[in-house]
Amino acid sequence: MDIKLSFLGAAQNVTGSRFLLEANGVRILVDCGLYQERDFQERNWDDFPVPISSIRVVLLTHAHLDHCGWLPRLVQEGFQGIIYCTSATQEIAKIVLLDAAHLQEEDANFKKKRHKKEGRKGPFPEEPLYTTEDAQECFPLFQPCRYEKPVEVAEGIEACFHNVGHILGAAAITVRVQQNGQSRTILFSGDVGRWDRPILKDPTLIEQADYVLVESTYGDRIHESRERVKEKLCQAIRETKRAGGNIIVPSFAIERAQEILYYLNELLLEGCVPYLMTFLDSPMAVSVTKVFQEHPGLYDKEMIKRIHSNTSPFELPGLTMVQKTAESKTINNITGTVMVIAGSGMCTGGRIKHHLFNNISRPECTVLFVGYQAAGTLGRVILEKAHDAKETGREQEVRILGQNLPMRARIAKINGFSGHADREELDRWLAGLKEPPKHVFVIHGETNTAHTFADHLREKNGWSVSVPSYKEVVELE
Repeated sequence: MDIKLSFLGAAQNVTGSRFLLEANGVRILVDCGLYQERDFQERNWDDFPVPISSIRVVLLTHAHLDHCGWLPRLVQEGFQGIIYCTSATQEIAKIVLLDAAHLQEEDANFKKKRHKKEGRKGPFPEEPLYTTEDAQECFPLFQPCRYEKPVEVAEGIEACFHNVGHILGAAAITVRVQQNGQSRTILFSGDVGRWDRPILKDPTLIEQADYVLVESTYGDRIHESRERVKEKLCQAIRETKRAGGNIIVPSFAIERAQEILYYLNELLLEGCVPYLMTFLDSPMAVSVTKVFQEHPGLYDKEMIKRIHSNTSPFELPGLTMVQKTAESKTINNITGTVMVIAGSGMCTGGRIKHHLFNNISRPECTVLFVGYQAAGTLGRVILEKAHDAKETGREQEVRILGQNLPMRARIAKINGFSGHADREELDRWLAGLKEPPKHVFVIHGETNTAHTFADHLREKNGWSVSVPSYKEVVELE
């Protein structure tokens, strides 16, 4: 077999997922993600290692920015092929890419003005990586696929999308390559979801693959239980309400924001928390929530029951869906306790920065993290500084919107909200394979985590496992 696989992202780091598969004279890119860790952001500006016009197909696992966010740049630089994904991914990706382009345009303009005022230049070009027009150029190239329905993407190569339960429309993808009467199946996990979570169906188990690329975001730990998540959310709300502050929740617009609403709805129905003005302050999250409402076929039984009993979390009492910037600004004028759910989830841009700016120095407030914070992001910096403050007893400062602010708000984190499988759940997903794969590549995890999970797989299953490095190229037999 003559198959080549290049690891162009999410290799000993978490963002920038890009995997180049070359077989039968065809180049296929699986995922086309944006780098979000500060230490790796320069890679967003790097030249692609092969001529982009030579790529025939993109297979997209899901619509998170670290998996789809470089598509406009790819198209801008010459890609004219087909982007295959599920229909829900197609709809959400359009929202995500337009939002990302708009934020990049705003951030570039803001930084240009600030750097001019400060008489300096930043490490990256003071221009957007791509524009809203560039994002729109991607849309005609999307071609939706159905779960479990193989599609021939090139001669002798077919792809099949399998529900993976991570976010609405998310998929693991099997690519089957046929050459000279032989075939090989490569399984790309995308981001593996979880069992018994709100809203979405459980991940599908996949029975056969010769090679597996498996994510490892949380491959070195076990998540908190669903009941523990509710308990900690309840505690954060009640304590902050008692103190008279606001609850600021940096949240991913896709799945996480909707899941928070689900849990908050449950707590209200159970009488565990008081009535609370809640603002979903993210135009993207508002738009994505509408996509959720249009795809009830992807819901689990529990969510369908909520819909039929008129207790949908998307119609939560006291919930305001905020679209306009002016509406967002008025939240600061409200007295008493409010909950603000805003993007971005890692605090790298968007309205959350402004809410942090206005609340992080107020000791009566709580900043509640409910998702993974990649190394180098503002969210990770805040968590690390909060840990340092606890260890040393000394107040810490954090730089937000160009100003150093004292961190006096309570900083809390709930790990169980994650849409990523933990170590046991990754084991459960991989256990669907009826025969040991020829080799497993552990991807999409920080270096130590990826190696820890690779060691775990070798010890537990006796499999051949490696942790590829950035730009590593391997030949698949």
